[in-house]
Amino acid sequence: MDTRTILADLKAELNRLNQAIAAIESLYGTATATPKATAVAAKAAPKQAKKRRLTPAGRRRLSAMMKARWAARRKQSAKHAAKKASGRRTMTPAARKRISEATKKRWAARRKAGNTAL
Repeated sequence: MDTRTILADLKAELNRLNQAIAAIESLYGTATATPKATAVAAKAAPKQAKKRRLTPAGRRRLSAMMKARWAARRKQSAKHAAKKASGRRTMTPAARKRISEATKKRWAARRKAGNTAL
């Protein structure tokens, strides 16, 4: 191991120990540690972020927004399910007529050429 990483690990462990000592001393109201050690521990101790909580009004707004979102999703899903319910795609009468005419034209051309084999 590199000596720099060992030194960094030891310093981190020292900071953790100083924080633990300061926390225990604050419970009992004693201050047996040196001022330097507590100052280092206080400086090294990361401040915990204050928890953000929703107000009841904010919770109601969020609930209403999510209900509307899920209702819209269900509506969209129902729309797609109705389309797929038939199982087969339908062809418009105009499209059927175009395909039929094209097929008749192709077969007429083959008969005219004398080629009736597929």
